[in-house]
Amino acid sequence: MRLLLVEDDHILGLSLARALEKHAYGVDWMQDGEAALAALATLTYDIVVLDVNLPGVSGLEILRAQRARGNAVPILILTARDAPQQRVEGLDLGADDYLVKPFDLDELLARLRALSRRRNGRVDSVIKCRGIEIDPAAMVVRGPSGQIPMTAKEFQVLKLLAEREGKYVTKRDIEYALYSAEGGAESNTTEVIVYNLRKKLGAEFITSMRGVGYMIAQ
Repeated sequence: MRLLLVEDDHILGLSLARALEKHAYGVDWMQDGEAALAALATLTYDIVVLDVNLPGVSGLEILRAQRARGNAVPILILTARDAPQQRVEGLDLGADDYLVKPFDLDELLARLRALSRRRNGRVDSVIKCRGIEIDPAAMVVRGPSGQIPMTAKEFQVLKLLAEREGKYVTKRDIEYALYSAEGGAESNTTEVIVYNLRKKLGAEFITSMRGVGYMIAQ
């Protein structure tokens, strides 16, 4: 899942970016409003985590601009504990959720999972697909014989394919979801992840078409 993090506090932003990457989010971290607007104008994100108090263009101005141009990307705003009016204004401008600083990382992750479910039209937090269960909260996969061990990136690729069951997902889409704009993926990263998933789930679990992508058939 590709996420834009907009946070000007260097220590908080760096720690959040690293934590989210450990959970296999592809994170682009911007520290001012102008950079965030430029990223949103040229790239597509699954979720935006947006601090309200930014230098230059504020988070609320960014939110207003995105909704005005019809960008429906889920946006979670970060506000100060003593700024209830910012939370009200943010929700009225079209924010999907908010979190008050300081916050617990587990709560942020839970809210991001909830936004992802709504974005994909799901109610159940557990994804059921071809005899397995994918639990995003626990980051575990369960099969008929019990839990199936996964790395973080294997889990996220499997989750992405399961969410789009019956549709091909391109290699570029997979890498875009897992890595930041600065890159990080080796040329054969996706192939290695899919190979490992097939070893764990069965050779026929994930189908592929050269030049098109990968799919979990319905």
